[in-house]
Amino acid sequence: MTRWAILFLAALSLGGGSAFAGPPVKPQRIVSLNLCADELLLRLIGPERVASVTWLARDPRNSGVAALAAGIPVNRGLAEEVVPLRPDLVVAGRYTTRTAVGLLKRLDTPLLELDVPQTVEGVAEQIRAVALAVGEPERGEAVIAGMAARLDAVDAAADATATGAPSERRPVAVMLRPNGFVAGPGSLADAVLNRAGLDNLAGRLPFGGQGALPLEAIILGGAELLVIDAAPDAPPSLAHAVLHHPAVAALAQRARAVPLPSRLLTCAGPSIAEAVETLAAARLAATRDAAARDAAP
Repeated sequence: MTRWAILFLAALSLGGGSAFAGPPVKPQRIVSLNLCADELLLRLIGPERVASVTWLARDPRNSGVAALAAGIPVNRGLAEEVVPLRPDLVVAGRYTTRTAVGLLKRLDTPLLELDVPQTVEGVAEQIRAVALAVGEPERGEAVIAGMAARLDAVDAAADATATGAPSERRPVAVMLRPNGFVAGPGSLADAVLNRAGLDNLAGRLPFGGQGALPLEAIILGGAELLVIDAAPDAPPSLAHAVLHHPAVAALAQRARAVPLPSRLLTCAGPSIAEAVETLAAARLAATRDAAARDAAP
């Protein structure tokens, strides 16, 4: 199989609907139309090969590569911004900037569309495919290895602190996001919670594990850890109003509140390792608190 055939299959595996139209082995004028593409590209290649990233890439509240994106021209997902750059590869999201992607396909622009992985394994597969598409497979493997090492360290630490007692359990956690959304089974956030050693409350609620849930269900669900989308400097919005609801504040008084920067879970990339580390540390603290309460006279 030729290298070009491999790139074609990689594109299809990520949900892309079009093949590349003959870019070089290492594209030199790459445009990103998606924040998650920004993250992967800037971790895999030098900024000199990136012709444009999304405007969100420079926002440290949402982007894990804001420093790397400084100085790179930005776009707002419009085809008219992309075409004059004469890119030899455009990386877009499968569910975003659809108007621009449709036009770029008609213009036979080399295009790679990213899906939304829902597992840690899927994250690694996507990193590998993007690295291959930009001609940096070795760098891709290094990024994957770094992520895996951090996740393995969390597992090792959990094994080292485990008592082996039959009563040992996983603390119950709920991840509350803007508009009251929770992370249910089948989501990457759920996979992250489980990898951190937490029992996801959203998977046990009778209302279902996906989407927005009533605050009453969350409050009465017995969560020991309340994982909150942390963006204290974000502008006011109706979507974030639920995070400041008095009932949520009351829940945070009896459950351990765990602020988790949204940039760690917005995209399926190596940043999930930091999310797992943060949650695992909170799990250990909650476990110690419970043990201290049980030992109290």
